[in-house]
Amino acid sequence: MSAVARAKEAIRSTFTSGVVGDVGGFGGLFRPDFRGMQDPLLVASADGVGTKIRVAIAADVHGTVGQDIVNHCVNDILVQGARPLFFLDYVATGRVRREVIAEVIGGVAVACRENGCALLGGETAEMPGMYADGDYDLAGTIVGVVDRPKLLDGSRVAEGDLLLGLPSSGLHTNGYSLARMLFFERLGLGPHDAVPELGTTIAEALLAVHRSYLAALLPLVEDGLLSAMSHVTGGGFRDNLPRVLPEGLRAVVTPGAWAWPALFRFIREKGSVPEEEMLRVFNCGVGMVLFVAPERAAEVRRRLAASGETVLDVGRVEKGPRSVRFA
Repeated sequence: MSAVARAKEAIRSTFTSGVVGDVGGFGGLFRPDFRGMQDPLLVASADGVGTKIRVAIAADVHGTVGQDIVNHCVNDILVQGARPLFFLDYVATGRVRREVIAEVIGGVAVACRENGCALLGGETAEMPGMYADGDYDLAGTIVGVVDRPKLLDGSRVAEGDLLLGLPSSGLHTNGYSLARMLFFERLGLGPHDAVPELGTTIAEALLAVHRSYLAALLPLVEDGLLSAMSHVTGGGFRDNLPRVLPEGLRAVVTPGAWAWPALFRFIREKGSVPEEEMLRVFNCGVGMVLFVAPERAAEVRRRLAASGETVLDVGRVEKGPRSVRFA
């Protein structure tokens, strides 16, 4: 089967009951089912994978970044309480290498299936004047839905709320400029070199798939157990947690309260990166922060543990200017 045919089959494998039509139209058609919702709101987000793609190109491993872009976007709308409906991808390249594009789209399709999200359409743009041969970029757009009574917009956050973290699976999709400089330039290593301190090759560590938190957290949203959520992406804790804080409240984060995974310890020590910079650039092992009222914390912990999740103590909410304070 050709790369194009494999890509089409991968796309069709993501189709949900809402998809109308087939692959190849000028636009994708989707019939949403809002039965059971009082006041459905569409939630949309767009993002890219960033310079993680440089690692994928160097290692010649391309499916994982396809999964990354979907999971990243799923998490971005999940923090508002939304479940995904459909996804659109955009790949720009200097010269189309069909096998590479098929691998990328295959990764996108894997993550769409895992998240119950239809890959409704996309675009592959060949732009030799913009990208060198072998280079490409990847971005995506997601559309989901949330019932307004279950919308998480930060208004429920209160003084005394606990900050509970869910572990990341690695760097996710942020901090790769610094990580690549350390591993490939300062240490002079190649993507397939093994690092004993990590127990993996550099490519395996840096290309670990940005995980989706949908399965673990959507049931908690549906049952009203969370005050808010923050996806720890670019800007780390300092930039992302205030996005869900009301005026007059700040998040107190205790970086020593959880064990940082080996990859982050390695970057901090070998790169001589100050802790403040680590917390600004990386997720440091916490990919999602939950804001939970104290009276709901035991139930949240119990249900997450039952689903196999490790719950990390990250901090609390206190009075103060809308910001993050590290304690």
